Amino acid sequence: MATDLVIRNVRIIDGTGGPSRSGDVAVEGDRIAEVGDVGGVGRADASTTTIDGQGLCLAPGFVDVHTHDDGALIRHPGMEFKLAQGCTSVVIGNCGFSAAPARVGEYDASGLLGVRPTWSDLEGFAAAVAEVRPAVNAVALIGHNSIRNLVMGNERRDPTDAELAEMRQHVARAMAQGACGFSTGLIYEPGRYSGTDEVIELARESAAAGGLYASHIRNEGDRLLEAIDEAILIGAEAGLPVQISHHKAAGRRNWGKVGQSLARVDEANAAGADITLDVYPYTAGSGPMAQYFDIERIDPELASVIRFASCPAFREYEGRMAVDVAAEQGVEVADVIRQVLTAPDGDKTICIQFMIDEADVATNLRHPLMMVGSDGVVDLRGKPHPRLFGTFPRVLGHYVRDEAVLTLEEAIRRMTELSARRFGLVDRGLIAEGRFADLVLFDPDVVIDTATYDDPKQEPVGIEAVIVNGALAYRSGTHTGVGAGRMLRYQPAG
Repeated sequence: MATDLVIRNVRIIDGTGGPSRSGDVAVEGDRIAEVGDVGGVGRADASTTTIDGQGLCLAPGFVDVHTHDDGALIRHPGMEFKLAQGCTSVVIGNCGFSAAPARVGEYDASGLLGVRPTWSDLEGFAAAVAEVRPAVNAVALIGHNSIRNLVMGNERRDPTDAELAEMRQHVARAMAQGACGFSTGLIYEPGRYSGTDEVIELARESAAAGGLYASHIRNEGDRLLEAIDEAILIGAEAGLPVQISHHKAAGRRNWGKVGQSLARVDEANAAGADITLDVYPYTAGSGPMAQYFDIERIDPELASVIRFASCPAFREYEGRMAVDVAAEQGVEVADVIRQVLTAPDGDKTICIQFMIDEADVATNLRHPLMMVGSDGVVDLRGKPHPRLFGTFPRVLGHYVRDEAVLTLEEAIRRMTELSARRFGLVDRGLIAEGRFADLVLFDPDVVIDTATYDDPKQEPVGIEAVIVNGALAYRSGTHTGVGAGRMLRYQPAG
């Protein structure tokens, strides 16, 4: 078989965490054919694409383990905001919200999907994604909130035996159709109305298929430690690995508490648990604003740190802090929050919350079981959180190069091999012969995010080329539109 692509003269960071080495990489079809000193004779012909890496770093394509890209794969199949970061694979269905199961033609209650489903299950969704030829690979979690809403609506009660059995069937079906696990978002409706026993029963269906449990835990602030304990308990009782999503300690009075929660994870792992985590490298979160406020009792502390990202009811508020809007109008900030949420389409508002300590971000990134996830909400009309465009270059540029929080090789391991193995992306996450050719070429001295809160839709610099399944998808700032991504089926490690 003829070689399709040769990348020469690069510093290979293979994803293992070991030292980098100089060499070349040859690609045949969608796989890596040779790593090392790739000779020219009998290897390249007129059809071979050759890239001179000029001593830059070549790593496995980055895996974004925490995304809400379910609908984006269909609405924005070019996935430019991920490709430009060096991401070649994404994990969808996080925080309990997934594209499947769904009712055909009915918008999802979360507002995160943004398309009317033409499918009812994961198999149908995967077919819809394949039809638009996405630029990146994706593997899906099955979401608790989506299942519960489909079966029970927004009921604030425990499920009946029949309802629980129906929800279990949804999880089992999704796992059989290639889901990598079961996710919850226990601060969100309707998941917040569920008890621990319900979650354990549903997680057992993921465990039966060798899958994992990923959770936006029940509390990330005052009761963070109790919520961590619940996640550990669910993993133990259901008998499966746990992924704690976007680990943080929210609210100034809780800053520093991540050290205690990480210690609990370490203790549980030492006792036989299998718990990993992910983090986004920013001091602000983002999500559906209606989920964070009780309209009758607006939390003034939370309201004071809110910035409007996407606000269909008041487009003029986008990119502004709620406190500034309130000052301009001469009202209390709680009044502005209430005004937005009670307006038509107010429930579609996406906000940004400045609530995390910078030191906690660094503490998280130092932990050896900490992966990287952007957690971006893909609404490109407004001013989304800059993490949608900048997460991975920010880790490489700010936290690796500028702050030396972790080494380059270790950062790459977390973004690639560790993540691919955790989420069942077989033959991905390493630069080695026979592996899928998902690759990113970048300049470690230049790479950095350029997206800001005021100007968030800016692609990073320093990412020179991205290869997805052997196809050149991005080169020197240009998206090729090749559409080589795939919906992947989960395959448990081992």
